Amino acid sequence: MARMILTTWLLALLLAAPVTADTRWPEQGWEVVPTSLAYTELLEALHAAVAAEGMFVVTEAGPTEAAAQRGESIPGNRVVGVFRNDFAVRTLRLSVPAMIEAPIRFYVTENEDGSATLSWKTPSHVLAPYVEEGGEGVAEIGRELDAVFEAIASRAVKGAE
Repeated sequence: MARMILTTWLLALLLAAPVTADTRWPEQGWEVVPTSLAYTELLEALHAAVAAEGMFVVTEAGPTEAAAQRGESIPGNRVVGVFRNDFAVRTLRLSVPAMIEAPIRFYVTENEDGSATLSWKTPSHVLAPYVEEGGEGVAEIGRELDAVFEAIASRAVKGAE
């Protein structure tokens, strides 16, 4: 009986192990760009690309550094919130609830081989739930931001290579 409990416990522990190499991104509403850049290189390139495209880094958060302070080692992981005030004002005029989505975020993740991936939910996907209330103007803002986010991503990935 004790052996069965131990076997069951070990199996549960193995099944609960963190997923690393086999990351599965949602298929709908996401853009995912694996790169050959190192994590810190991609972060620096992303910051430069955001500024070059006339946008601003509004927020930034990630567990990597905080985990290191606790003695934990995890791959690089950073969420970078990007927006600009004119988009905020236009969005608010159409849909106050839609502003909960600002800033819209890029996600930089470090891969096992030392490279990094840049991913983001497309702004049109993020803002889609608010089109019914805010109208076609909200959809238009989403499409405009889609183009801006694509330009940022392209510049970040190509500009640093």
